[in-house]
Amino acid sequence: MKVVQILPELNAGGVERGTVELAAFLVDRGHEAVVISNGGRMVPQLEAAGARHITLPVHRKSPVSLLQVGSLRKILRQERPDILHFRSRVPGWLAWWAWRRMDPHSRPALVSTVHGFYSVNRYSAVMTKGERVVAVSRSIETYIIENYPQVPPERIRVVPRGINPGLHASRQPSPEWLREWQAAHPQLLDKRVLLLPGRITRLKGHEEFFGLLAALKAGGMPVHGLVAGDTHPKKRAYLEELHRLAATLGIAGDVTFLGNRADLREIMTVCDAVCALSKQPESFGRTVIEALALGRPVVGFACGGVGELLETFYPAGRVTPGDRAELLEKTRAALRSPQRPAPVGPPFTLEAMCTATLSIYQDLVG
Repeated sequence: MKVVQILPELNAGGVERGTVELAAFLVDRGHEAVVISNGGRMVPQLEAAGARHITLPVHRKSPVSLLQVGSLRKILRQERPDILHFRSRVPGWLAWWAWRRMDPHSRPALVSTVHGFYSVNRYSAVMTKGERVVAVSRSIETYIIENYPQVPPERIRVVPRGINPGLHASRQPSPEWLREWQAAHPQLLDKRVLLLPGRITRLKGHEEFFGLLAALKAGGMPVHGLVAGDTHPKKRAYLEELHRLAATLGIAGDVTFLGNRADLREIMTVCDAVCALSKQPESFGRTVIEALALGRPVVGFACGGVGELLETFYPAGRVTPGDRAELLEKTRAALRSPQRPAPVGPPFTLEAMCTATLSIYQDLVG
């Protein structure tokens, strides 16, 4: 088969990583994989896996983006894919408009993946227009059924995001990496280290994280917090706000902003616990499953996909959303007497995720 995936860009993020991983899986199984996006730093990784990339500005949330429909339809007619799979709303609308005006006898089968709890409106409804609609967790399946009753349940397929548990379980830092890390971060010596992974945005719970650090410090525990994630140019003001908050709480010297890191998994291995404190339900929680696979305790708000993962692999880390006292109590417990998470296996493995997705494609192609 030839499979075309379309998404806004190929930079950091779980959607982007999953796209590249699926493309590599398809190529490895003898299929042809093409990705259409505005480009990004993961394009070389995609192409190294044997997939092709076509650059098209499908990322702008603007009516001007509709001008790309004709170009996209032309590409689809030239490529003649068996599957067209979209993973985001703007590319979804472009893909749907291009697809629906193609010859029904020769156009590709249409697949969409709902990666998040989008605002419920006509704009977001495009994510349910696939001939098969993939939900990345049971929580997302419930969201689709409750908010888009026009979608027949038999069109929905739950395919959790997956990782390679063997790769993670053996992902120990090299001596060279460890030496460089310790030299670069002497402030972590003799501290209990907490990590909050995720881009710099108000939804990821940085305020809760800082409050937790301040409470642990006030209780006499020597702690240091690491914040690992991209800062979009539009979020610079929020980053500055976080620096001011840290100073106000008296933890400015106890927080390190790492920015975007390609070695996040190595960083997780040198942390005592990982936090997942999003203020809104996460659709899945990829960094959570990665941390659990590495044997790290994860403390997080028990809602959405994160709640599902913690219930399955580390119930001791489940916290009632917004309950700061419980968050403090369970974090202290995780730091003082950590339990090892249950081993990660199907359906949360990369192999299971890709195999299930390929099965959906094969079912549609017939």
